[in-house]
Amino acid sequence: MEFGAEDRAALERILRWRRDVRHFRDDPVPEPLLDELHAAMELSPSVGNARPWQVIRVESPALRAEIRADFLRCNAQAAGRYQGRQRQEYDALKLAGLDHAPVWLAVFTRIDPSEGHGLGRATMPQTLRQSTAMAIHALWLAARVRNLGLGMISILDPARITALLQAPQDWEFSALICLGWPEFADDTPLLHRTGWQENIARDWQRR
Repeated sequence: MEFGAEDRAALERILRWRRDVRHFRDDPVPEPLLDELHAAMELSPSVGNARPWQVIRVESPALRAEIRADFLRCNAQAAGRYQGRQRQEYDALKLAGLDHAPVWLAVFTRIDPSEGHGLGRATMPQTLRQSTAMAIHALWLAARVRNLGLGMISILDPARITALLQAPQDWEFSALICLGWPEFADDTPLLHRTGWQENIARDWQRR
């Protein structure tokens, strides 16, 4: 399979306009569309073809309430790291789309799966976590090209979320993902819009 200029341009647009969405409408996402996202995630590469990611779709109102409470607790602790003007700026940030996103996905990494037979990870076991990260990125791009919003929440206690969802001991919490239709089409990233931090270019170094 060979790709041309149109394919490259399309991919660059998708990468450039990927966004971490925090404002969602509460309209449901059709199940066939979620099936497409699931299939796109399954196309991700992984070390030794171990495919270590595991996804729990969180639908229980009680579990959602517990997770939301954990976010609020962790966010309050994180806010304590900032003082003065920066604290005001932090408090103004909307760091989660938990209130309206219709789909919540808890993503875990199996830290020692039998699949793959250990290939490629004996000296770098972190490649299992990297594989999960690539699967999340694939899901993110697949959602964006379908005009769905995706927000990844990191301000959570992994041990608490693992216990709440009764995940097996060999599952390590990786991320909570909110999915849904964006509330508005402002494509300016939140941290840029608020002046928190602009992109910093990273040059490729030579040795």
